[in-house]
Amino acid sequence: MALLLIAGLAGFGALFAIDGVVTPGNAARTAGDLTSSEGTFRLGVVSLYAIIVLDIVAAWALFRFFAPVDSWVSRLTAWFRVAFAAVFLVAIAQLAGVPKLLNDDAYRGVFGDEQVEALALLRIESYYDIWMAGLFLFGVHLVGVGYLAYRSGYVPRVIGVLLVVAGLGYAFDTVSSVLSETPIVVSTVTFFGEFALAVWLVVRSGRVQPGTNRER
Repeated sequence: MALLLIAGLAGFGALFAIDGVVTPGNAARTAGDLTSSEGTFRLGVVSLYAIIVLDIVAAWALFRFFAPVDSWVSRLTAWFRVAFAAVFLVAIAQLAGVPKLLNDDAYRGVFGDEQVEALALLRIESYYDIWMAGLFLFGVHLVGVGYLAYRSGYVPRVIGVLLVVAGLGYAFDTVSSVLSETPIVVSTVTFFGEFALAVWLVVRSGRVQPGTNRER
């Protein structure tokens, strides 16, 4: 359930509340759109903070679920997700102060409107950069979960394969963002494994006894 909640909160927070007000390269328009939708933006940031908590819950739950397969790999995989959550927390912190920066007359008096708007956009871009770096850790986590799912005998192997593909997709996105100013993003296509696991866990996991039942 935590995985589905993460997907819903990410859809609202990252895609709607944050991405919806950002115009890359246009600080003035971004500042205007953000100010006019400040309440939504703030709720988006709160939803992203909630994801941090759910990520830690998910890391613990997946560790417990896959520990019978390989306790050491399961623990390591969980720690990669926790590490991602820590990096993501730093990324979200870049967003939290943006509304105050735009609304504070003292800042505008010292730096001027254009500079304040540029600083706000810079903080938002820093959020994206830090988040993208963290996605490499998340990608490694998914590869590990995919490996465990494939070996488990109680999770369909196709889900394990899809999880590995999803993890490699996130890792590719991170590397691409470093090597190019116009990176190729493949995770919007390869992410399906995450969703498949989340749905399977909700529908079938209660009927499975890890380490005993076999499902292909």
